Amino acid sequence: MKNLAEEIIAGRRLKRGEDFSFFLIADLDELLEGANRIREALCGNKVDLCTIINGRSGRCSENCKFCAQSAHHHTGIEEYEFLDPDVIVEDCKKNEANGVHRYSIVTAGRTLTGKDLDKAIESYKKMREKCNIGLCASHGLLTEEELIRLKEAGVSMYHENIETSKRNFPNVCTTHTYQDKIHEIQLAKKVGLKVCSGGIIGMGETWEDRIDMAVSLSELQIDSIPINALMPIKGTAYENLESLSEEDILRTIAIFRYINPTAYIRMAAGRNYFKDGGARVFLSGANATITGDMLTTIGNDINEDKEMLTNLGFTICK
Repeated sequence: MKNLAEEIIAGRRLKRGEDFSFFLIADLDELLEGANRIREALCGNKVDLCTIINGRSGRCSENCKFCAQSAHHHTGIEEYEFLDPDVIVEDCKKNEANGVHRYSIVTAGRTLTGKDLDKAIESYKKMREKCNIGLCASHGLLTEEELIRLKEAGVSMYHENIETSKRNFPNVCTTHTYQDKIHEIQLAKKVGLKVCSGGIIGMGETWEDRIDMAVSLSELQIDSIPINALMPIKGTAYENLESLSEEDILRTIAIFRYINPTAYIRMAAGRNYFKDGGARVFLSGANATITGDMLTTIGNDINEDKEMLTNLGFTICK
């Protein structure tokens, strides 16, 4: 694994069709050490912190089996319309003051249109005027024209998870397709937005599915790759799935680093599985995270994250 890490640092890139079975039998400590070496050499010690706000909650038409906000599930989640833009701006200011690098509005639903899209545009414009922070957006399947409006309002990165492998996607969701996701990513890149796209592990997929997802993201040249470890939520179709082990999560992160050596590998949901807040995650190839509360689960404290990352040798600066 150390030799492979050095080859990747020197310019080698792993491609679809190669035999990746060695990732599954490699000594875990050696695998993690190699992934961390790649991260240090090609990305440096800068860490990227982002936080999100649930801009519109619940009643989503899509049937994603993992999601507490789907109208197909009964989870008791709080439901509300799009937040007042001033509420969002104040939350953004608070997170910027805490040293967060990026801020994203995330909305439930297949897409965002009409008055809700207008409110989102107003929110981004106000944040651009009053804050000095990277603005990201996650609003489902938008049109090219709508993505252009976001970019003109100050958004620099669009989020659209592919969730899993192309093979496994129909097992997770049937109200939209894997190709719908790919098309949205391509549209976002076309209008000049960077893209944040990753997925969820622990949904019953195989290791081959995880590796396929990592390769697909490499082929799409994704800038930021969030990896979520499924947090089974009561009332969803996945409520009874067994939680992942720390070792499975760490091996996955390391594999993603080998296959996507220059991307931000962003640990999202699932750090609560780790007793220490996930410090080992950032010595296994990850160099970014979502901090603060998630959409429907409790996240990690921002100040505690900053202290942990600083102690690990990462640089937290704008």
